[in-house]
Amino acid sequence: MYSGLLHAHSGLRWVALVLLVAAVGTGISKWQGRGSYTDGNRKLYLFTLISIHTQFILGLILLFISPKVNFSMLGEKMYRFYSVEHTTGMLIAIALITIGYSRSKRAADATTKHRLVGIFYGLGLLLILASIPWPFRIVGAGWF
Repeated sequence: MYSGLLHAHSGLRWVALVLLVAAVGTGISKWQGRGSYTDGNRKLYLFTLISIHTQFILGLILLFISPKVNFSMLGEKMYRFYSVEHTTGMLIAIALITIGYSRSKRAADATTKHRLVGIFYGLGLLLILASIPWPFRIVGAGWF
């Protein structure tokens, strides 16, 4: 079960990242270009939110079953990264993305909707990129 969940979490990260990059790019370009808010934009932003929340659920399950998470051994780099740094960074990123989506839904005009998504999703993307255990990091995992 652990191996399957870990592979799903690692593989689906790419779907979430592609959607997040597309949403940030769309939000910023439509904000700067004063573009209209279309149903396609709404769906992109929503699917991005759903993919991020799916990753959160998988990550939360892994937090409780992973051998890489051990709160009593935080002196070790790997345990500290997965127990605290990865978890905290991702939680803050998910909160930012959720706030951005919720606030953009309530915004009155298209420019404000895109601005909120561009800023909040962009900050979330930066935190996610910083919190992923990339293979080139000391505590890194595989690409998939």
